Amino acid sequence: MLLMRKTVALVAFVLALPLAAAAQTQPPVAQPAPGPDLPAGRPIGAGEIQKLFDAYMMIQAQDAVKLSEAQYGKFVTRLKALQDARRRHQQTRNQILGDLRRLSNPPSGTPDETLITERLKAFRDEEERAAGELRKAYDAVDETLDARQQARFRLFEERMEQQKLELLMRARQTARAQAQRRGR
Repeated sequence: MLLMRKTVALVAFVLALPLAAAAQTQPPVAQPAPGPDLPAGRPIGAGEIQKLFDAYMMIQAQDAVKLSEAQYGKFVTRLKALQDARRRHQQTRNQILGDLRRLSNPPSGTPDETLITERLKAFRDEEERAAGELRKAYDAVDETLDARQQARFRLFEERMEQQKLELLMRARQTARAQAQRRGR
């Protein structure tokens, strides 16, 4: 179990190196090295970045939350379910918001009020569904933790979210700088 976690940590670290290097360097950004899921010459997509970050988060969680060896397996399984629920909700939410954007600004100039109303209802329904699903996922994670670990987990999640936002901002800055260099 410990060897497997160390192997996963090493693989995640090696895969994340090109991403971290690209995010920190302003001069020409090297493409990530091809891997099992990364064809040569193709930039890392947002979904791939999210998967790498999720793997990194799972590895960091053991130390941050102070998990015992006995807790780790069950915790990771439930954390993955929580992350998957968040991702599914966010994808559905983004799709509905895209529909609302398109419907509220039609090329013909006359929005279809009925379709907009239907999509707004779908949005509210998705928000309610997601809230329930996320509550259940958090309850499942919390079942594996004592109260102190639950508090550490919430603080850890907040710190990871901040790190993710910082990483995304750096990646966007790098992409803008790269685009400006190409435009010269």
